[in-house]
Amino acid sequence: MIWHLYIMAAMYIIAGVMHFIKPRVYGAIMPPYIPYKKAMVFWSGVAEVVLGVGLLFDTTRVYAAWGIILMLLVFFTVHIDMITNAKHKGKFPMWLLWLRLPLQFLLMYWAYQYL
Repeated sequence: MIWHLYIMAAMYIIAGVMHFIKPRVYGAIMPPYIPYKKAMVFWSGVAEVVLGVGLLFDTTRVYAAWGIILMLLVFFTVHIDMITNAKHKGKFPMWLLWLRLPLQFLLMYWAYQYL
């Protein structure tokens, strides 16, 4: 396997595990219209771990890559909310919040390489 595939898989696995280690951090950034925040934090963490592991196997790689692309599209709404919602003002540098938007597209493109 190629090294960048391992990096991508590790990135999603670690991000997913962080949902279980620091669930309040993830719950705090969820938009107000998302119900059942604790469950959503838990299941989004599970999804990231499963998709990260799925990248490591030939038989599941394409499904995992599509799953990552779809997940990143859903997470895009969280990033937009963090820019527009006053409750996040001052908690994160605004330049960083804006930088995350094009980063999402780069991550989607990266996942697309494994289709």
